[in-house]
Amino acid sequence: MQDTFPIRTQDMPEDMRVLLNDYPRDSWDAHPGFKEKTRHWLGAHQMFRRVAAHIREETESYLDKSRDPDGYAGRLSYYGGGLVQNLHGHHGWEDYVYFPELSAADPRFDAGLEVLEKDHHDLDAVLDAFTTKANRVIKLIHLDEAQARDEAGALHGTAETIEAFLSRHLSDEEDLAVPIILHHRLRG
Repeated sequence: MQDTFPIRTQDMPEDMRVLLNDYPRDSWDAHPGFKEKTRHWLGAHQMFRRVAAHIREETESYLDKSRDPDGYAGRLSYYGGGLVQNLHGHHGWEDYVYFPELSAADPRFDAGLEVLEKDHHDLDAVLDAFTTKANRVIKLIHLDEAQARDEAGALHGTAETIEAFLSRHLSDEEDLAVPIILHHRLRG
C-alpha cells in the first residue's frame, strides 16, 4: 500500500511574492542586509536538500543491489535520523522564533507564513511515515533480507516525497522570508 501525503503544488500567492520582485534571488548575496545569519539559514536548507537526495540515492543503490545491506542500514539510520531530527528542530525554531519575527516586521506576509506553517505540519506526517518505514527496513535487513528489499521500495517512495516536499517548501520559504529580511534589515 502506497501512502499519499498532502503536498502543496501551487505557488505562493502572488501578493506574498511582492517583495521578491524588489529583491530577486540573484541579488541577495550582494545586498548589504544579507548577513551571516541568513546565509546559515539558507545553508541549512541546502543541507536538507542534499541529505534528502542522498537518502533516496542510497535506497536506490540498495534496491539495485549495489549497496550492501549492512552499509545501507547504517547510512539509512545515520542520515535518516539526522534529517528527521534536524528538520523537526529547524521547523520548530522557525514556527516559534523566526516566523513570529518576520510577521512582526511585516504583517502583510502573515498569510504566506501561515502556508509555510501548514507545510511544516504536513511534513511532520511524511517524516513520521519515513521514520516508521526506515526503522522497519533496518530491522528487517537483519531478519529477512527479501522482505527488507520490499519495504525499502515503499521507503523509496516516501524518500521521493520528502525531496519533492522540500523542493517546493524550502524555495517558497526562502522567496518569502529573505526579501522580508532584506527589506527590513532583519537578522543582522
